[in-house]
Amino acid sequence: MGRGLALTVAIGLAGSLASAPPAAADRDDVGQVEWGACPDDVTAKAPDLNVRCGTVTVPLDYDDPDGTQIDLMVSRLASENPHKRRGVLLLNPGGPGGSALTMPAELADLGIPSKVLDTYDLIGMDTRGFGHSAPIDCGFTVGQDYIGNVPPYAVDNAAVVEQAEIAKGVAEQCAANDTDGRMAHITTANTARDLDRIRAALGEKKASYFGLSYGSALGAAYASMFPDTTDRVLIDSNLGDTALDRAGLRRYALGMEETFPDFAKWTAARNSAYGLGRTPEEVRETYFSLAERLDEKPVFGIDGRQFRFTTFGGLYAKRTYGRTAQLWEAIKDADETAVKRAKRLMAETPGAPAAAAEGASYSNSWSVFLTVTCNDVEWPSDVRAYQHSVAADREKYPLFGAGAANILPCAFWPHGPSEPQVKINDDGPTNILIMQNRHDPVTPLLGGQLFRKKFTDRSRLVTADGSGHGVYVYGGNACALNVGTAWLADGVMPEKDVMCRASG
Repeated sequence: MGRGLALTVAIGLAGSLASAPPAAADRDDVGQVEWGACPDDVTAKAPDLNVRCGTVTVPLDYDDPDGTQIDLMVSRLASENPHKRRGVLLLNPGGPGGSALTMPAELADLGIPSKVLDTYDLIGMDTRGFGHSAPIDCGFTVGQDYIGNVPPYAVDNAAVVEQAEIAKGVAEQCAANDTDGRMAHITTANTARDLDRIRAALGEKKASYFGLSYGSALGAAYASMFPDTTDRVLIDSNLGDTALDRAGLRRYALGMEETFPDFAKWTAARNSAYGLGRTPEEVRETYFSLAERLDEKPVFGIDGRQFRFTTFGGLYAKRTYGRTAQLWEAIKDADETAVKRAKRLMAETPGAPAAAAEGASYSNSWSVFLTVTCNDVEWPSDVRAYQHSVAADREKYPLFGAGAANILPCAFWPHGPSEPQVKINDDGPTNILIMQNRHDPVTPLLGGQLFRKKFTDRSRLVTADGSGHGVYVYGGNACALNVGTAWLADGVMPEKDVMCRASG
């Protein structure tokens, strides 16, 4: 899961199920980074900034450190203030299957405070298996119409069985394309180990971290596995655990129920423009009416599954409300020209193929999402378990429950967990700031609350009275921006949890 859905979710120290804690990398183990020009797809995002790229070599299998090695590409936007520079800020935008190579420039372009740019070298990267870092590929095509991080809405038990056949085929397709044996080693735990190797290669005794969405799970794993070498950590829009597991995926439905009223209120206020309902309640009724109509008969190629998914993705930010309402309007009126226009908008929805392909191929993005998600935890393999949860969540969360609870290829994944999931380590410094919008469609408030409870005194929770996916810098809340900057730039951790009111 990413800020977009592409968006789009291991071993700890004291909290690990493994027998021994991981050792932090040191400068004797890791070569230094040699900086040079970035690939064109990175520099195109930041032609006016001096973003440089390099590689860090890491073991494919940390249990065999002298075996096969892979190169990870990293990017750097260096601090230009040596008197204020503290160190490095490692970045992750989510996914898994999202590139952070352009994230340093993106944060600068979004207006991250100069205090942060002075304090850190901003370090982006393509995580293992993705983009420029030893990519893996299941061989997906856009024509295959496979959306890897959210299963389709299942109208009944038969639809779950149908999706199970598709999911099994996808798992077999990935296994058949794993010709170099990399997939078993693409995990959150190994990516956290990679972060510590990157820290060492940069010559830093400690590294700070900022990650969103799945990046919150990676950050939680990193801080748990390496409490002595992590400095200031900010995790945003939170999964609530160190992996995207079945419970986390099902929380998508909770997030949509909590966030949809914001869209419904916005749309009702514009009823004379879109004609979708005079009140939020009428807008909600329109959603169900259109979805059921499309379940029975697609309108110019748009079915109920696509409609629900696109509406879910449209809740990621208020700036996408207009095009979501436009899609509804086109379907309601069965206007072929308008529907064709709406299909173009659907391709730009967070999590759709075009969004996933940004910065890397469509296939590579979904391949990484599935591989990490399926490798991190054990997933149920009994189709009846999914049928039961789909039926339960269809009633509990009628907007999207029967999608979020549906079956993924993880149920048939050939690799399975290669090691225990990272457990949260609450024995360490108070250095983890958790930020969460009150309403978030994919990582609801509960995720931030779960991290706060698990990290206990190591953490503080900042809850923003906002709607959408992304808080610090991305969310527009003044209080959250101030608190996050005070932590990252000045080292001021709130004494207690913070509630941030809505702000313009």
